[in-house]
Amino acid sequence: MREWLGLVARLVTGGVWIWAGALKLGDSYQSVQAVRAYELLPESLVEPVGYLLPVLEVVVGFALVVGVLTRGAAVLSALLFVVFIIGIASAWARGLQIDCGCFGGGGYDPGAEAAYPWEIARDAALLLASLFLVRWPRTRLSLDSVLFRPTAA
Repeated sequence: MREWLGLVARLVTGGVWIWAGALKLGDSYQSVQAVRAYELLPESLVEPVGYLLPVLEVVVGFALVVGVLTRGAAVLSALLFVVFIIGIASAWARGLQIDCGCFGGGGYDPGAEAAYPWEIARDAALLLASLFLVRWPRTRLSLDSVLFRPTAA
C-alpha cells in the first residue's frame, strides 16, 4: 500500500512542480518580479533566483513524475517548500500584499493576505508528501525500480 501512496505523492507533487515551473518559464520577467516582491534577497541574487527557480522546479517535478533519483528530488522538493512557506509567512507577517508567484505572476496584489493561509496549507501538504518520499522513495511505476533493482548475489 505504501508504494501506491508513494506513487500518488510523486505524481501530485511532481505535477505541481512541472505546472508551476512551466508557467514561469514562459515569462521569466514575472518570475524575477515575484522573487523581488518578497524583499528577502539582495538585489544581486533576485535575477539569478528568478531565472533559475522555474528550471529547478521543472527538473524536480520531472524527476518525481518519472521516479528517478526520487529521494534526492524529494529532498530538494521539501527544501523548496520550506523556503516557500517561510517566504509567504514572512510576507504575511510584514504586511506585504503580494501574489505568491507560485504559478506565475507576482508583485503587488491587493487583498493577497486572504490567500496566504491557503498557500501555506497547500505548500505544507506538498511538503508532507515530499517528506513521505524522502522516507520511502521506492514507489510503484518508478524508473528507480528499473535502474536500481536489487540484484541477487
